[in-house]
Amino acid sequence: MTHPPADPPAAPRVIPATAAVPAARAAPPGPGGPPARGRGSRGPLPPGARLLRADRRRCDGRVAGADEAGRGCLAGPLVAAAVCLDIPALGRRARRALADLDDSKRLSPLARERLAEAVMTHAAHVVVVSASPATIDRDGLHRTNLRLLARALAGVDPAADLALVDGFRLGPAAPVHQHVVGGDRLSAAIAAASVVAKTVRDRLMAGPVAEAWPAFGFGAHVGYGTPAHQQAIRAEGPCPLHRRSFRSAAYAELRLFEP
Repeated sequence: MTHPPADPPAAPRVIPATAAVPAARAAPPGPGGPPARGRGSRGPLPPGARLLRADRRRCDGRVAGADEAGRGCLAGPLVAAAVCLDIPALGRRARRALADLDDSKRLSPLARERLAEAVMTHAAHVVVVSASPATIDRDGLHRTNLRLLARALAGVDPAADLALVDGFRLGPAAPVHQHVVGGDRLSAAIAAASVVAKTVRDRLMAGPVAEAWPAFGFGAHVGYGTPAHQQAIRAEGPCPLHRRSFRSAAYAELRLFEP
């Protein structure tokens, strides 16, 4: 007896870039108390749960997000990451581990480290790429940033059903994607990429880089232009990891660019 062929699996639902995505909302209020977080508990949904819910509204399949770290630094590399989350496949344990997921800038260093480990454990795919200060000086920060974000997304293989980028349109040569302004506060996949990129970069700057150039205090500021960092540049001059194309009062005082 022959059986009719099975229907092919349905393609994941993806909301077009032009469609409005409803904001993630907490569960409805429980009787006499604040919005319920889940069965048997009360309180607002944790940020990670809201962001996962928002991504599932965009697409009920694999969602990739891309973000970068170190764009505003005077020293060190630019690091970009892409994280692909298979949203429907995330079990209860994974969702608990990602419950505090948020924009990396809103997290403490300890929370970022813990969440980076959770992302590496539960994500379907993680890609990290970087560009050196020399590359940034040669090609310009914006062009380098767009190229890195495109490379990170292209490294997600097989490609996600939906790709999101924090803030930037990457151009027609990049994988098909949607840009989301403020995406690290609106998408779990972008927030995860934000956490991974910053954690990887901070480990590099506070570890090997700080040990190689101890006079600059990289362990404290990871390359940002803090007053202490500016003073160290005045005292020591720039090291090979400083971005000479950036404007800095310390650079001007050293007259680095005079003929």
